[in-house]
Amino acid sequence: MAKQAGKEYREVHLDICYSSPLLRAKETAEILLHGRDVPLVIDDRLMEMSFGVCEGTENYFHTVESPIGVLFQHPESYTCVQNGESLADLFTRTGEFLREVVQPLLEQKKDILIVGHGAMNCSIICQVRHIPIKDFWSAGIENCKLIRLI
Repeated sequence: MAKQAGKEYREVHLDICYSSPLLRAKETAEILLHGRDVPLVIDDRLMEMSFGVCEGTENYFHTVESPIGVLFQHPESYTCVQNGESLADLFTRTGEFLREVVQPLLEQKKDILIVGHGAMNCSIICQVRHIPIKDFWSAGIENCKLIRLI
């Protein structure tokens, strides 16, 4: 998918790319940027949301009784799990990235690519487009697809 996206978006102008340090995102960014003179910067604030003690649990998306099921079905009612991250925590760190990194680059008219993960992407899109938490997942994007936010 990343190779296909690299071909599909080859003509899209990019000045810089920011990526999560997690292997899947970093490798995707490297594949997308292959052969292009676009710097890749790793930023920890772009890591996926931590699901704490529920990390790696199977079938939690559709089990409304589980806290992670609540997150995926009714995000406005989600209560953070042990050792996990709340939506407020996620919005704080990605909001900081938007203010400290993205906004100054946009003021310089730079084109920025952000490569990350589902919940992290949704948190950025929700903040930029002022989407309420109850509609958190509606902000998602397909894997290896670009959307223009600004």
